[in-house]
Amino acid sequence: METQKNMVCSSADTKMSLVNKKFRMKGITNGLISGITYAIYSTLVVVASGYDPLTSAVGILAAPFVCSGLNDFFAGIFLLFYNAKEGRLKEIIRMVKTKPGKMLVVGFLLGGPIANGAYLVGLALAGAYAIPISATCSLFGALFSWIFLKQKPTLRIVIGMIICVLGAITINMVAPEGAPNFTLGIICALVAAVCWGLEGVFSSFGGAMIDTDVAVNLRELVSGLVVIIFILPVIGGVDLLFNTLSAVTPVIWLIFSGLSAGISFLTWYKANAMVGTAVGMSLNVTYAFWGVIFSVLFLGDTITPTMIIGSILIVMGAILVTMNPFDLFRKGEA
Repeated sequence: METQKNMVCSSADTKMSLVNKKFRMKGITNGLISGITYAIYSTLVVVASGYDPLTSAVGILAAPFVCSGLNDFFAGIFLLFYNAKEGRLKEIIRMVKTKPGKMLVVGFLLGGPIANGAYLVGLALAGAYAIPISATCSLFGALFSWIFLKQKPTLRIVIGMIICVLGAITINMVAPEGAPNFTLGIICALVAAVCWGLEGVFSSFGGAMIDTDVAVNLRELVSGLVVIIFILPVIGGVDLLFNTLSAVTPVIWLIFSGLSAGISFLTWYKANAMVGTAVGMSLNVTYAFWGVIFSVLFLGDTITPTMIIGSILIVMGAILVTMNPFDLFRKGEA
């Protein structure tokens, strides 16, 4: 009888171990998908920017912010349909009225219109070089958590920060030919990284009691509408917005980029829930690697030794900042 009981317990433990393993693998898969789809989004936005009237727009702000506003708005619409299917539309209205929801909205404004706009300006001016620079957001997230949340960094996090900085310096050592505003593009990518790091701090304040799918939906809608309604009139981009909409072709690309961005954020948050934020962020930040690869393959960007070395350093540093790399190979929970 005792032997039979032990066999039953052993069988139950084995089944639970398999369930946990499958759950963890699904979380890791979601994290990888979030990184790949964010790189796809970055690539598609650049493709859209190559069509008139965006490609011939005057100034360095109008075209990137038109792309940012439309991309995020389309992502928000896609997520709105997704949440409607899941019966969560009422949660969006309820969330805004709560204190945690209001804290998240502040983070959305930093990470959405400001960071995303700066990121796209960086892409327009520095090309693929801006992608790994923006991935230093994990560095700034850890730094701001130390300053504002009193979360003292460990030696591993400090080493990861230093590696990220070395990677950013390496990428900026040699500017590509024909890019007079390269340094400004790198600075814009850093602004994006700083704002995304701040968004993480506000999200940690407000995100504990909010459905992540609803939060992502509101983030994209807030970002897109703020850019379209408030920012574009200030920077003189309203005419460009309407001309872009009437051109159709760039809008089609931005619809696909918005879809990619929506999938990226959904899978990123799902990964965070399934394997932990540290592992999820580390998998998501691989967009720096994929973004450079896609830019070289599909946009014809020139790859240089400094770009390769710098990108690898930033990805390695970001992983160290957000997690212990050995956690990826452990069988237990993250």
